[in-house]
Amino acid sequence: MTEVGKILEGWRKDGIGFVRFELPDMHGISRSKTIPIAHADDYAERGLNMYGGVSVLDARSDVVPGTLYHEEVGYGDQLLFPDPDSAQVVPWADRTARFICDAQWYDGSPLDATPRNVFRRALDKAAGMGFTPMIGSEFEFYLLTADTHEPLFRGYQIFNTLRNDYVPTIRRIVEEMPQVGVDIITANCEYAGSQWEINFAPGIGLAGPDNAFTFKNGVKEIAKQDGYLATFMSKPWADSAGSGCHTHISLVDASGANAFGDEGDPDGMTDTCRSFIAGLLTYAKAIDAVIAPTVNCLRRRRRHTFSPSNISWGHEDRSALIRVKGGSPATKHIEYRAPSALSNPYLVGAALIQAGLRGIEDKLEAPAPSKPGVPAEEDGSLEKLPIDLSESLDALEAEPATRDFFGEDFVTAYTTMRRYELSRLADWVSDWERTEYLELF
Repeated sequence: MTEVGKILEGWRKDGIGFVRFELPDMHGISRSKTIPIAHADDYAERGLNMYGGVSVLDARSDVVPGTLYHEEVGYGDQLLFPDPDSAQVVPWADRTARFICDAQWYDGSPLDATPRNVFRRALDKAAGMGFTPMIGSEFEFYLLTADTHEPLFRGYQIFNTLRNDYVPTIRRIVEEMPQVGVDIITANCEYAGSQWEINFAPGIGLAGPDNAFTFKNGVKEIAKQDGYLATFMSKPWADSAGSGCHTHISLVDASGANAFGDEGDPDGMTDTCRSFIAGLLTYAKAIDAVIAPTVNCLRRRRRHTFSPSNISWGHEDRSALIRVKGGSPATKHIEYRAPSALSNPYLVGAALIQAGLRGIEDKLEAPAPSKPGVPAEEDGSLEKLPIDLSESLDALEAEPATRDFFGEDFVTAYTTMRRYELSRLADWVSDWERTEYLELF
C-alpha cells in the first residue's frame, strides 16, 4: 500500500468522510475539489482531473490569453497528485481532511509555472549546494464585518490586551491552527484598528510555504464561519496601516547547523550569510514583482511605515529591506521585510532562496549595513525599490537570472497575467474620477 493509501485508510477509521485535493494557484489561493473518501484512493493513484489553467488565472479568475496553460494546450485538464507530507485533518471543516497537490499533464510532465513547482526548483538548487532552507512568514491581516466590510474597531491599538482577543475568532485561529500542523507562537492586535498579526514557527523545506498557504486560507475559512471577512489585502484604506508579511529565512547545512551563524565573527555572521544578503540586494528589483505582486501592495511602500522603500540592509533595522536578526549565531537569520500580506509564499520563498544562493555562488560581497541610529530609509544614496508594478514586471523580464530562478514558463505566464490585470485597472473608472469631474463638467 502506498503512503497516501495508508493515510486514507487511517482517516476512514477515524470517521473522515471527505478529502480535499488542494492546489495553490499563482496568488497563493487554494483551488480544490472535495472528494468523498470512498473515491479518494482511486484519484490519488491515477490523479484528480482539474482544468489545467487554474493556476494561471488572474485575480478575477479570468482566462488570460498567452499564459501557456489555456488555449495553448486546448484548454485541457491537468492531474493533481497528493503530497503525503501535506496530509492533515482540517479541524474547522466537518469530517474533512486535505492534501496539498502537485500538478502534472497527462503525459506525466509537470506544470512548471505552478508555484509549488517553482518552489521545488529552488529547493533542488539549495540541495545541490548542500543547504536546506528554513522559512517563516509573519502575516498581518484585517478582520472585518462580513456584510459591510467595516473594521470591528478603529484607532491605533497595537498590543492592546483588550483588543488582542477582541472576538473569539482570534482564539479559534490560535487553537485550531496547531491541529492542522501550523505551530502558532504569538498573536496580537496590530497597529491599525481591527488588524492582527498571528505568527507561527518556521518550516524546513516545503513545510515553510505549505504552512503559510494553510494559515492564510484557513484564517479566511474560520473568519467566514464566524460571520467575518478576513482580508490579507495589502492596503484596504489609504489612511490605515498596510498589511505585510515579513519573511524570515536561513539555511541549514548538511550537518544540521545554521549556515548563517558564526560564533567567531564580531556580528555572529558567516561569509555565507553576507553573500546571501548580497544576492538579495543585487536581485531585489528583479524579484520584486513576486514580492509585491499587485498595485495595491505598492501603496504601503512609504517611508516611516516600517515598510522598506530602498535596497538596504542592517542589523535590527526595521526600516531596511533586509533586517539581520538572531540573538546568537545558532538563531542568526534574515528577515526580508518587503513582501505584502497578499503575496504568494511559494513564490516569495523561491525568489529569496534563488537570489540568495546566486550571491553565494558568485561570492558576492554585501555593502556596509545601515549605521546604528541612522535608519536605512533615511539614506538618500541608496537605490529605491519600485513603486510601479509595470517597472517591477519589466525588471523581472529584463534580468536573465530570473529565468534560472523561476523557469521560462513561469516568467511568461506570470508577467502576462499581471499585465492583463494592469490593463483592467487602466480601463476602470474610479470613484475619484467621478467625484472630481462628474458634477463640475
